Amino acid sequence: MIADPWAGLDPSRLLGLFRRMVEIRLFEDEVMRLFNENLVRASTHLCQGQEAVVVGACSALAGGDMMSCTYRGHGAVLAMGAPLDRSMAEILGREAGLCRGRGGSMHLTDVSVGAMGSFAVVGAHLPFSCGTALAAQQLGTGAVSLCFFGDGATNIGAFHEAMNLAAVWKLPVIFVCENNLYGEYSPIAATTPVTELTTRAASYAMTAERVDGNDLLAVRRAVLRARESAAGGKGPTMIEALTYRHMGHSRSDPATYRPEGELERWKRRDPIALFATTLEEHDEIGAPDVADARAAAEAAVAEAVDRAVAWPEPDPAERFDDVWANA
Repeated sequence: MIADPWAGLDPSRLLGLFRRMVEIRLFEDEVMRLFNENLVRASTHLCQGQEAVVVGACSALAGGDMMSCTYRGHGAVLAMGAPLDRSMAEILGREAGLCRGRGGSMHLTDVSVGAMGSFAVVGAHLPFSCGTALAAQQLGTGAVSLCFFGDGATNIGAFHEAMNLAAVWKLPVIFVCENNLYGEYSPIAATTPVTELTTRAASYAMTAERVDGNDLLAVRRAVLRARESAAGGKGPTMIEALTYRHMGHSRSDPATYRPEGELERWKRRDPIALFATTLEEHDEIGAPDVADARAAAEAAVAEAVDRAVAWPEPDPAERFDDVWANA
């Protein structure tokens, strides 16, 4: 059983994971800025503060594995390797976007890297992930499906249906709950009678683990174990990653419902700062290396945004392409 979170991570790869977290943070900051400039034509749901969950989890996947996520999924799609510029272009509704500008912020998809889609309907993608896992099982590809969802989704019927089905059929799927303590505008204690969401996995005889979602290596370790189990035919795992979103639910939400001091307490455990400290204590990595990785991320995001903003919008004459209706 895999237990070493450093497995397969040389200094270059570690710095790459740090850079990816910084890229996601800066990408989301830029989405917020562009939204305020009226360049984003729909609502956005940002994930600043949750970067360690998606980067840690996706770093544990293998080639051919698939991932689905929520409408707060920019970070997850980028963590799978989707290009910064085309991801931003999609959010801006540009022709060069991942989905030619048709999907927008809540529907980022890049099948080429295994990012099978962000889903705007809460919980809708959990059964979908069972489908991709079933396909891999039937075809014998050895691929595993990773499914990110929020704490609020654990109260949705699709969550229980998907968990039950995955357990009965021993599907190679990993359910990762990004527990950021709030379902939209409601604290979890106001909507959910259990304090540890992993207890719900017990009713499906499913292996479950609760981890510090702000610790990239803790998340990676848990997903490595879950992937090994799933690929070995032992069925699904549920992982609950405790984390926190720094922003409100969406761009129209000032998050005034949060208790005083809560945000500040969580920011003292910022996942990027925590991982930077971990790397600086590594025998083969120093503070200058971490600073260089951060600078590279800043340059990459700035260049990607410039390209995305400059790209043209779709031709209105093609607005009905790929739209189907029954005759």
